Amino acid sequence: MAGRSKAFLRSQVQLLAVSTIMSRPTVAVVDLNALRTNFALAQSLAPEANAIPMVKANAYGHGMIEVSRALSESAPAFGVASIDEALMLREAGIEQPILLLEGTFSCDEVEIAADNNFMLMVENLAQKDAIVNTSISQPITVWLGIDTGMHRLGFQAKEAAQAYHALKNSDNVTQPIIAASHFACADDMGSSATEAQLAIFDQWIESQTLVSGDIIKQSLANSAAILAWPKTHRDWQRPGYMLYGNSPFSEDQDNADKLIPVMSLQSAVISIRCIPSGESVGYTANWTAKRDSTIATITVGYGDGYPRQAPNGTPVLINGVRCPLVGRVSMDMITVDVTDLDLVSIGDKVVLWGPELPVNEIARHCDTIGYELLTRMPSRVPRIYIN
Repeated sequence: MAGRSKAFLRSQVQLLAVSTIMSRPTVAVVDLNALRTNFALAQSLAPEANAIPMVKANAYGHGMIEVSRALSESAPAFGVASIDEALMLREAGIEQPILLLEGTFSCDEVEIAADNNFMLMVENLAQKDAIVNTSISQPITVWLGIDTGMHRLGFQAKEAAQAYHALKNSDNVTQPIIAASHFACADDMGSSATEAQLAIFDQWIESQTLVSGDIIKQSLANSAAILAWPKTHRDWQRPGYMLYGNSPFSEDQDNADKLIPVMSLQSAVISIRCIPSGESVGYTANWTAKRDSTIATITVGYGDGYPRQAPNGTPVLINGVRCPLVGRVSMDMITVDVTDLDLVSIGDKVVLWGPELPVNEIARHCDTIGYELLTRMPSRVPRIYIN
């Protein structure tokens, strides 16, 4: 009897857990058709090049495995930050080559990369030496990182030449080597930095071509460069943020305006109350009603990736109408002033960001960038995939 009671209790706990997960209305709806449309735009802007979807950081919060599967018929390869991410894709059945943007951190990882057809970015002498000196099952495709001015990763010009020749002469390396760099300011159309970096890169390519006679494959363009800097469209493009339907620019840009946001963070109203003028709402009482007000509570908070720093006035869509956030963002809830909304009821749909309310707009209110809001999306928010 006692055994049956314990088993029954466990079954009820499991049922409750499932019910709770499914019943809380906070979800991230991910439109895979929009994703494919954005990738097709990236391909169309540089039709002679290969475009590698960047799916690092869980595909910018959208779900790395699902995104990769959705693009698997058209993507020649995928890009991730770490070998752990790459192995997750392999375990999920993704068969394309996978580029490790930060390369490897040990000889063991070089062996794993060779066994799994991972392409490696080589950013320093230690990574170069590990590839050249490790016994591996088959040669590896190498991307040589060149520091053209961002000063974060990559070889300086002289070191890059030495590394290139060492890798070219190694039996562990598949030819040709791909030379790559990353732009610091491609999202700023008024900056001269991109032209300066491009000149340094092209000078290096020209000098190596003269010395070796090689035709060196090249990769420069991130999302901003794909959209707005045609001169940077070389052999391999690296679309990231644009894939998910968001512009990397702070101003309008013709190509970026064609992007379709892929994620819609949604929730629902769970409480409505009227408060008199002079009453405050939420932690620290940082918003006080200046009139008799109607306040809706929404079941989403910083535990769901909604930014705690969102200030009063940050827009929220309720039934398609913009309403201002009021009071502090809590872990699981926010409060919104719906006084001017004609009709609002418990259970009404709420959109925190999505096609109707760009994540970049929310980010500007919070003094951050849309990249951060998307990549911080925690696992407790279910992803619902459509199309």
